[in-house]
Amino acid sequence: MSKYKPTIGIECHVQLNTKTKLFAAVENDARDATPNTLISHICLGMPGALPVLNKQAVYLASKAAFSLNTVPQKFSKFDRKHYFYPDLPKGYQISQFDEPIVLGGFVEIEVNGERKKIGITRAHLEEDAGKSVHPTGKDYSLVDLNRAGTPLLEIVSEPEIHSAEEAKAYAKELYLLMKYSSVSEANLYYGNMRFDVNISISETNELGTRAEIKNLNSFKSVEKSIEFEIKRQTVILESGQKVLQETRGWDDSSQKTFSQRSKEDAHDYRYFPDPDIPPVILDDEYIESIRLEMPIMPNQLREKLSKIGLDWSSVNTVVDEPIIGNFMNKVADETSGENSKKIANWLIGDVKSTISENENSWNTIHLDMSNLIELAEMTSSSEVSSSGAKTILFDMILSKRSPKEIANKNNLLQVSDISEIEQIVKTVIENNQNAVQDIKNGELKVIGFLVGQVMKESKGKANPALAQEMIKKLIINN
Repeated sequence: MSKYKPTIGIECHVQLNTKTKLFAAVENDARDATPNTLISHICLGMPGALPVLNKQAVYLASKAAFSLNTVPQKFSKFDRKHYFYPDLPKGYQISQFDEPIVLGGFVEIEVNGERKKIGITRAHLEEDAGKSVHPTGKDYSLVDLNRAGTPLLEIVSEPEIHSAEEAKAYAKELYLLMKYSSVSEANLYYGNMRFDVNISISETNELGTRAEIKNLNSFKSVEKSIEFEIKRQTVILESGQKVLQETRGWDDSSQKTFSQRSKEDAHDYRYFPDPDIPPVILDDEYIESIRLEMPIMPNQLREKLSKIGLDWSSVNTVVDEPIIGNFMNKVADETSGENSKKIANWLIGDVKSTISENENSWNTIHLDMSNLIELAEMTSSSEVSSSGAKTILFDMILSKRSPKEIANKNNLLQVSDISEIEQIVKTVIENNQNAVQDIKNGELKVIGFLVGQVMKESKGKANPALAQEMIKKLIINN
């Protein structure tokens, strides 16, 4: 056990799910765009250019407030944050400083079976900068301004995280909150969410000198960079040196942080209110309308799924994939807990394995709620066997056919006609007198053998539960 206590705060930049940029009517999706094609005079900060605030960005930021267990502020304003960098053509970034749109709130996480609330200091709207590109082997850099002006919500946590594991759990839960509330696509690969981690260690309750690790784009990199930084700072303090306040990067290949620049403080940015953008004023009616349309959030869904009988591990597996989580939320409203549980287990078991094996995604398969409920009911009533249900399931998710149609085409419907099964059972009993005698002698496990013979004679169509019941009746009760 180390004598140093880590203290961690996380700043997360969330790209809002809008069609256009924060202050310009320019497309927001720069993923496949040719460099410097999604720009305008506003993005470039040309003389006389006047920014106009994107109404949808305010709406999504307000939804984010509710997902963070608070409410949007009735009054917020925009400021200019001054710094020089090649990918910031205006020489300043439009952000929110002392009057952000979100104050307070919390994110609840669970680590090793224990729940903990991580406080939110604030969340503010701001525009993104452009992107600097450094071609390998060249002595120059290029600038792509397609992302300049992209709407971001920066969510700042309180320094209440004290381990790499807690930090990873917080980052993952924040991702789920943004996905379920539809605030962001939250695609980490495309940089829709990026994490900046502030970390310090100290022997006392007084905070140590922090280092900030910038632009982490995966939950694993959040965890591993913190683990490395704790070790790095421990070595420095143990050798009698001082930790420097600085900005550091993360090298995923070497699993190490590296120094980038000394850390700026707020006064270095010379903030002042943006004169071109009026304050944002939200009334009670607007705030209440957003509260009423908020979708189910991850913790609410976990509680709902627990009530249908799913174990906690399965609950989290469902919730961790928002497409399936939202799907199961609707399923649980439409059918019994037994059917819901069956469908959930199919999705996180057989279907998920099939998707992984074929390198597909949830978006490439066909999920029809009524068909899945019908299949669950057919299985519960023994209209199809469990193995038959899986065959139907795999066919169903790749087509739009109903389970009945698939079952009929593949001869998978079980026979539950009593007279028909009785005739098959009598034939099997007549042909297996040694097994019958073993059962009469108390060797009840032999019943399974006879059930197998019934299934063989019926070519898998007989209802095995009904066949077993009938064998017991004809042999043991006679």
